[in-house]
Amino acid sequence: MALLLLPLMNAFMLALSFNGVVSGDPDMLQDVCVADLTSADKVNGYACKTNISANDFFSDILAKPGATNNTMGSVVTGANVQKIPGLNTLGVSLSRIDYAPGGLNPPHTHPRATEIVFVLEGELDVGFITTANALITKTIKKGEVFAFPRGLVHFQKNNGDVPASVIAGFNSQLPGTQSIAATLFAASPPVPDHILTKTFQVGTKEIKKIKSRLAPKK
Repeated sequence: MALLLLPLMNAFMLALSFNGVVSGDPDMLQDVCVADLTSADKVNGYACKTNISANDFFSDILAKPGATNNTMGSVVTGANVQKIPGLNTLGVSLSRIDYAPGGLNPPHTHPRATEIVFVLEGELDVGFITTANALITKTIKKGEVFAFPRGLVHFQKNNGDVPASVIAGFNSQLPGTQSIAATLFAASPPVPDHILTKTFQVGTKEIKKIKSRLAPKK
């Protein structure tokens, strides 16, 4: 019986090991590797700089609300390795998201990280969509948290009549963000109209209208 269980135990341990490898950024190999953001060297992350200080690990970028006077009524302020060089190889980052009344952080994904949000102020409708097209959604308020699995499409919407804000945590120094609408309708070079018309089962006129609204400001 023990001999029969041994292959199953080995497979289980291998699965656990593999999951640990792909669940976030790779493990660090030294105490610190403060990012040299000016280096031309291309690595999986950033090259390390030699002269470091406490300021490489510090930022007050999340202390104040961001401006939400835009089309979506929301703004994301990132505290990632590009803002805090000391996060290089540490596998964590934060963002602050502010929402005007009615503001939306539109459907998007983070290809390199799971996200968890903590509500600072207000009340939000949040949700994510599984690969089986099941919508998992909930209303969250001040002091509550909600998690979005890595790579899944998700969103947050402030349906209140007062501003709202959250702090979002990620298990990546640079989680990356792909906005679904911008990815499809504002890519450069553009996704061909015939791809989008067939995908969304609409005419070219509708596709061009959406593209014109999402085109990057020049």
